[in-house]
Amino acid sequence: MKKTIYLSLFACASLFADADLDALKEQIAQQKLVMQKLEAKLDALSKKQTQMQQAQKSAQASAPAVNTSASFSQKAYLPDIALILNMSAVGRDVKNSDYENFAIPGFINSGDAELPFNKDRGFNFNYGELALASTVDPYFDAFAILHLHPDSLEIEEAFVRTRALPYGLRVKAGKFKSAFGRINAKHQHSWHFDSQPIIYKALFGPDSISDAGIQLQWVAPTDTYVMAGLEAMQGTNDRSFGDTEENNLYVGYVKSSVDVGDDLSILGGVSLAHGKNSENNATNPTNVYGIDLTLREQLGSYSALTWQSEYLYRNKDIGPRNDKQAGLYSELIYQYNNNYSAGFRYDAITKNDTDLSSYAGIDTNNLDRYTAMLEYKPFPMSRLRLSYTYDRTKIIAGERKNMSEVMMSLNIAAGAHGAHDY
Repeated sequence: MKKTIYLSLFACASLFADADLDALKEQIAQQKLVMQKLEAKLDALSKKQTQMQQAQKSAQASAPAVNTSASFSQKAYLPDIALILNMSAVGRDVKNSDYENFAIPGFINSGDAELPFNKDRGFNFNYGELALASTVDPYFDAFAILHLHPDSLEIEEAFVRTRALPYGLRVKAGKFKSAFGRINAKHQHSWHFDSQPIIYKALFGPDSISDAGIQLQWVAPTDTYVMAGLEAMQGTNDRSFGDTEENNLYVGYVKSSVDVGDDLSILGGVSLAHGKNSENNATNPTNVYGIDLTLREQLGSYSALTWQSEYLYRNKDIGPRNDKQAGLYSELIYQYNNNYSAGFRYDAITKNDTDLSSYAGIDTNNLDRYTAMLEYKPFPMSRLRLSYTYDRTKIIAGERKNMSEVMMSLNIAAGAHGAHDY
């Protein structure tokens, strides 16, 4: 009886095994059919691609030269476009008509000051800035920055810059802001304060050193960042230069930065601007020397403390005499987080060896200014800034005027706008 049962179980197992083997064979056969179909499709696609490539080569070989240019233009990059809007509300204890005619002894005569920003008590629309940037080809990038004032259009910068020079070299040509010093190359909306440092305003005016020319920069192949630059510019800035019978301004600088530990960065540089002025109907040399230092301590992921300072010294030969003048600014910025910052700046004229006879009877010493600000950025592309300034640098209506100013400014950036240096 047991033998019969075992034989029956073995027979059933053999039947099931034969059935599984037949099913597996059938599945393998079906997979072979699928693979054959896929290989046939792949061959067809390969033949089609080869035919398309041959047709494209034939069309390119037979096309006239003008079509080649059109083909390249279709592949050109569209420019990045950004729009900056800058406006302010100002409270000042000096009438607009008097403020427009202020003087800074030894630097700016009454009525000669240019005031493109925050000019009036009340409301000011300072400018709209249109910035365009594009890759031209593998060798050049192009940039243009246009200032749209209420009554004028100004080309602030328009230049090309190389992309692929060897040995750490880079060339810029066109109209651009010089890399002299720390703040000269920055635009007004990227300053830590809404007003220009007084020594920059006195020596260079509101546009600083900005002119047509060519720039060559070299970055050393070292672990420590070292950059040297030379610029040849037209020299139309008549505050310090202005002899434009030919290009007369040459700028040179060396800049470096090092990291100390994980959180502290130190940036520094020395600069020289050598040009010619046309004072007293004669051509005379002007030299401006600059030294700058910036320390930034990263306190947290979004918190930092930045101390930035510059000292500028001018030796201006104007024929019968040689003027030696200098000044500095020093500012401390505390960034609490992504939204809030606060800062304080001191700037002053520290040397003023020139003819001050037209200010006889007026105290021309201690020309300095103090500014405090509080900044709120609800998002990275918008900024509200409240500031208070106590200014002791100006002669207004024929007398020394210690002036107080409260300002609320709004800056909006829309579009593809790159980040600024800190």
